[in-house]
Amino acid sequence: MLKFNSFLTESKNVHLTHLEDRVIDSGVEGTREAINFLRSIRDMLAGNSKSKVNVTVKWDGAPAVFAGTDPSDGKFFVAKKGIFNKNPKVYKTDADIDADTSGDLNTKLKLALKHLPKLGIKGVVQGDFLYSKDDIKTVDIDGEPHITFHPNTIVYSIPKKSELAKKILRSEIGVVWHTRYRGKSFETMRASFGEEIASDLKQVNSVWSVDALYKDVSGMATFTQRETDEITSVLSKAGKIFSGLDRKTLDGLSENKELNMRVNTFINKKVREGQRITNTRRFVDDLVDFIMAYYKKEEDKRKSEKGKQAQRDKAKDVVSYFSNVDKREIVKVFDLYNLIVDAKLMIVRKLDKAKRIDTLLLTPNGYEVTEQEGFVAIDHTGNNAVKLVDRLQFSRANFSSDIIKGWQK
Repeated sequence: MLKFNSFLTESKNVHLTHLEDRVIDSGVEGTREAINFLRSIRDMLAGNSKSKVNVTVKWDGAPAVFAGTDPSDGKFFVAKKGIFNKNPKVYKTDADIDADTSGDLNTKLKLALKHLPKLGIKGVVQGDFLYSKDDIKTVDIDGEPHITFHPNTIVYSIPKKSELAKKILRSEIGVVWHTRYRGKSFETMRASFGEEIASDLKQVNSVWSVDALYKDVSGMATFTQRETDEITSVLSKAGKIFSGLDRKTLDGLSENKELNMRVNTFINKKVREGQRITNTRRFVDDLVDFIMAYYKKEEDKRKSEKGKQAQRDKAKDVVSYFSNVDKREIVKVFDLYNLIVDAKLMIVRKLDKAKRIDTLLLTPNGYEVTEQEGFVAIDHTGNNAVKLVDRLQFSRANFSSDIIKGWQK
């Protein structure tokens, strides 16, 4: 098991950022954290870590489900993310679920309400629904029968003759747990991310319950000396660029929220198009053109001169960064960004080798092998967590019409 000494604790389990985006979103401090994350995981995979790393697996489940005891009345409930609304939306009876949901979500919440109380959940936990009994299929893969479940984009596949498959086939539902909440009310609850949850629950045949915590039971997720040297070389290059950058170059991208939003939008556009940043000088030029085109389009939408001028002023403020900072330094920021992505992908590839369940994508022509959705790393303070995901691969899977999703069946 890979874990740090403490857990991530926040008021709620909020949206996590991609590791490399710390460079864009959090300036000098975020960049330092990103490099330190990578160094810590490298050391752990090389067997040289003094403090253990907490890594959890990102399962591609759906829907998200909360379950536990309502602190206000002691009654068991299940919920969606509306649990943290000003007026918490929780379901304690089938009638509650019928009054607010329909379709597949309605069915799965009712199954959760029926079976999860058997686990003896203390407090409140959050996870992702993986399957109901009706979702499990038997298919031949490479001439061998497998059972599969397909909650979202990824298909999970297990040889039918395995003990794990037999356990899953006996169950009515499957859930992966990743967050525990503690507090005297829904409003004041704080999230503890990265704890073992399933191991503390009662074992019942009707629920296959698993933790998101990463476990290398095969011993395969260990860097060789050559791999350690390769990632160390990449991180050394990143560290050299980082140490030579002026603070205003990095912090300028994060402190101007409008600029930060436009940069992230452009990066996400490239990801969806399946493009990595390669020529960083050209990328910076294209980024400026993209920003100017965006504000010109916004300006053209406005009918009044006052509205048009407001967009011109925004554009001037945003692109002032590119005139106030040496372009060569901005290019270095994205050189650094690229190196962090390179190191991250080395780690993702290695971590994926230890998966216990095969992960596939379903296409019109059959199945193709893919990696897990990704991983989450939590730092030694327990205050920061980031996603480790091959964004190009999963962007293609998520947005391609050639990949059949679980909800399209």
